[in-house]
Amino acid sequence: MKLTVEHVTRYSWDRPVRGVVQSHRLTPALFDGQRVLDWEVSVSDGIRGGRFRDGSGTQIQSWSVQGPVSEVVVTVRGRVETEDLAGVLRGHRESLSPLVWLRETAPTRADVALHKLAHSVEAPDALTLAHGLAGAVAEAIAYQPGVTSARTTAAEALALGAGVCQDHAHALISVARLRDLPARYVNGYLHATEDGSPHEAMHAWAEIWIETLGWVGFDAANRCCPDDRYIRLGCGFDAPDAAPIRGTARGTGTEGMDVRVQVGAAQQ
Repeated sequence: MKLTVEHVTRYSWDRPVRGVVQSHRLTPALFDGQRVLDWEVSVSDGIRGGRFRDGSGTQIQSWSVQGPVSEVVVTVRGRVETEDLAGVLRGHRESLSPLVWLRETAPTRADVALHKLAHSVEAPDALTLAHGLAGAVAEAIAYQPGVTSARTTAAEALALGAGVCQDHAHALISVARLRDLPARYVNGYLHATEDGSPHEAMHAWAEIWIETLGWVGFDAANRCCPDDRYIRLGCGFDAPDAAPIRGTARGTGTEGMDVRVQVGAAQQ
């Protein structure tokens, strides 16, 4: 499938700030399931800095904007050709050991309820266990926008019984790690088809390490593995670690942010 992306993030301040520094994880990952046809990231009045690929294979680009400035607009436009690999991250280059991804973080820290959920699934092998855990999370946390925030933890979302893709990913990562399966948070885009499934154009899911296959994606929010509707950007231990845009502004102004994302099927 050929997918188009237009993703605009607008930052504004009620009084000018002296400068802005950002780190972007906005470049599609390189692996067998997707090929970049064209891709451009721009920052209004921005100065492009260093670029590197981290140990997880995520491409990171730094930007700076010299002030005074009251608004910064980050624009992403591009086309990507995708292939359905049944969620398997095949052909992806990275240097970190999978064992690194067993580390607990604040958003994924397990409480008694998450321990109970993790051990409610029995399976004869790791892949079946991972599918079972994804299903258990989907049953325990209903997809419901507006009831959680960016700071909601996996334990809090499970207690609410509702949340969005970030909450599903955090909960799945938590229960997978409790069963000694390395797991990580993935950011990307999802093409909104008309199949009746819930979705967000800017999307998140989890990847779980299966010894016989490598990294396999699980989207508990949509009860599936990523297919050719998905564009993978990068990964991290949790949502803050994998954020597509991270940065800081030097000043005392109050910051506002507006995000607009459109993902569609490209003309052949």
